[in-house]
Amino acid sequence: MITTWCKGADDMMPQELLVETLRTVRVHPWWMARAKLALAALRAEGVRPPARVIDIGCGWGTNLDALERGGYEVCGLDISRKILEAIDRPDRVLIEGDLTQELPREREEFDGFLALDVIEHLDDDRGATAKFAQLVRAGAVGIVSVPAQPELFSEFDSVQGHRRRYTPERLREAFEGSGLEVLRIFWWGQWMVPVLRRMRRKESSGRQAAKTYAEYLRLPPWPGPLVMRILYAREERPALRGELRTGTSLFAVVRKK
Repeated sequence: MITTWCKGADDMMPQELLVETLRTVRVHPWWMARAKLALAALRAEGVRPPARVIDIGCGWGTNLDALERGGYEVCGLDISRKILEAIDRPDRVLIEGDLTQELPREREEFDGFLALDVIEHLDDDRGATAKFAQLVRAGAVGIVSVPAQPELFSEFDSVQGHRRRYTPERLREAFEGSGLEVLRIFWWGQWMVPVLRRMRRKESSGRQAAKTYAEYLRLPPWPGPLVMRILYAREERPALRGELRTGTSLFAVVRKK
């Protein structure tokens, strides 16, 4: 069931791209591993089923699937009506909403939230994190992820509508004045750093022609996807412990004051 809070102009990523890549994303090792890591981070902070969790920028629904399987009471929020219709089910609570607009006065407050790869799409990331705080009760925990390392910014970021990639310091700044306290920040995707650097060098040299988002998401031949899953699985515990010193993503664990 989809509830409309407000309609907004979705210039983060074309809605047609979202729908076109739905099947690919829902089985892609990166999205599956990111959802698993985010849930592990939630549980580590004591947010356990049947807590009420809102997935902000739920997109293709990979995080919703993981939360539902984990036994959480879940709500998905996204600006794209088309992608919400694609993942809608009778037993699923979905909201069409725009974080750049005012939230409705009467709304449910959640016990926790996920906002995975959301704020890099927005010009005002501090405004967005302040909205996150409005959606949850006092003491609630949130997990926020962003693409990391500005020097890795590439055509792949541009086609997704990214405004920026982050350093740990820049990510911490995004929560200033938001009402959310940063508990810790950790890296993820260390093994992918040389891969993205090679892609970036090819673009810089002009040898790589412009690609569509779907082409970027194309998986390598078997056993490539299995290798990816193994590498992500090996990184999960070190990432959660804060042992990685680099990565292609940064995660912030935050708590509402």
